[in-house]
Amino acid sequence: MPPVIDLDTISALIVEANPGMRTQLRNMLNMCGINKVQFAVTAGVAVRKLRDGRYDLILCEYHIGDGQDGQHLLEDLRHNAIIPLSTLFVMVTGERQYERVVSAAELAPNDYILKPFAADTLHDRILRALDKREAFMPAYRLIELGNAPDAITYCTEAEGTYPQWQLDFMRLRAELHVASGHADEAEHLYERILETRSVPWARLGLAKALFMQRRYTDAEDMLQALVNENDLFVDAYDWLSRTREAAGELESARSILVTATALSPHRVGRLRRLGELSIETGDHEGAEKILSEVVRKGKYSDFRDPEDHVRLIQAQLGKGDTSQAEATIRDLERSMAGLDKTRSCSALSNVLVHVKKGDTERAGEAIKSLLAEEGASQGLSLKLKGELARACFATQLEDQGAAVVLDIMRNAPDQRTLANAKSMLKDADRVELGERLEEQINGEVKDLVSEGARKAQSGDFDGAVQFMLTAARRMPGNNHVLFNAILALLKHIENCGWNERFAEQARGMIERGGQRDPGNPRLAAITTYYHNLLKKYGIQP
Repeated sequence: MPPVIDLDTISALIVEANPGMRTQLRNMLNMCGINKVQFAVTAGVAVRKLRDGRYDLILCEYHIGDGQDGQHLLEDLRHNAIIPLSTLFVMVTGERQYERVVSAAELAPNDYILKPFAADTLHDRILRALDKREAFMPAYRLIELGNAPDAITYCTEAEGTYPQWQLDFMRLRAELHVASGHADEAEHLYERILETRSVPWARLGLAKALFMQRRYTDAEDMLQALVNENDLFVDAYDWLSRTREAAGELESARSILVTATALSPHRVGRLRRLGELSIETGDHEGAEKILSEVVRKGKYSDFRDPEDHVRLIQAQLGKGDTSQAEATIRDLERSMAGLDKTRSCSALSNVLVHVKKGDTERAGEAIKSLLAEEGASQGLSLKLKGELARACFATQLEDQGAAVVLDIMRNAPDQRTLANAKSMLKDADRVELGERLEEQINGEVKDLVSEGARKAQSGDFDGAVQFMLTAARRMPGNNHVLFNAILALLKHIENCGWNERFAEQARGMIERGGQRDPGNPRLAAITTYYHNLLKKYGIQP
């Protein structure tokens, strides 16, 4: 049984805009025995407080204000790893919104409390959530240490120890399998769950596991059934859109996101992707409207990105509105001042405006200036680098364009990115250049991997590590090079003894590879190799 919780040790953050409600919630927590209480009046304040320190409990009103809600805050906190799994997130909501709240989220709060409620109700719900947390805490600690295999083992054992939370342990276990690259294991586990209970989150999880295995048709069928049965399940719409996009059906993917956005209009990530798809499908009018909202919301967000302004400018230029695009550039420089990418985003935006106006001379000068600045373009996303390459070819800067495309293709994390680069070259009537660059990159990667393997086979494990780490720095987005660099690190550990620094590097690179390409077939094998080495040397991660 979990130990008795001393509520006096529990720290809480109340996220609530209404001062009267803040006071009421604090008083209720005090009556429960929780005295370490702080406030956040907006989502932004909450994010900053949570970056600065850990809290055991977040008590969050669903309607925060300024277009923010508690669900969006939770998703931001989890997706950006600002709070650990051990931090409880309890949503306070009215009965009228309850169905929408509980139906819409893949990332669910630990509990919901319906208004109005008494202090006794709050006390009981917090105690229940804390008891559950204590049961899961060993798994959470292992996850934070990067030890997914042992966390999975613990969850398996805990299913029998805590039968009241069996499904929750199975869910966490399945999610860990997906994160470790074992989507097939997750598939079997979700199927087991669904044999006993048809819960929407398990059906969504199964669809994700199928997607990770690139079984897009099977995933799509399941997701379509989900949204047909529950039209409030917004995360299912997101994944359905992703399956359509993976199949190259961009208009269909866009249409699905339109529906999802109508249901949940404030989620910035969803709006951003809808804006991008609108540009890609030629709906510049719709893209401008959507991306204007993204930019507006971003100004008040801790997760704002200067690239949103560039996307908005692309939409405005697609409409032929250069004067509005220039106004957006001025807003970018003013509102995003001080951020790392602002300078390069502003420079690229000016390039795009000059190209649209037909001023190839000024566009060319701006491109040369941008590329001459050390590392200026490196922070740009691959999509925006593609726009930079288009501008190079439009201004007859062949060498510069080839260099940008080479960078894109070297760091393409998946086949779709590579296909997009080749499509861009086809549009620019430079198919032969694409073929030449692809051949060059394939040769470079093959030579790098072969040389790293040769060094390892000859017993030069130090040389193999240094060579492959240099290659990974040269091609930071290339997963083939990344996984071979990880392999060099692990082979060094296996053959030369435990090396804490190399193990930490390998762990970080495995996490990066999993985030970029969770369906990569090499991820599972390398993850298993890493954890087998930990066991071999008796290392507790």
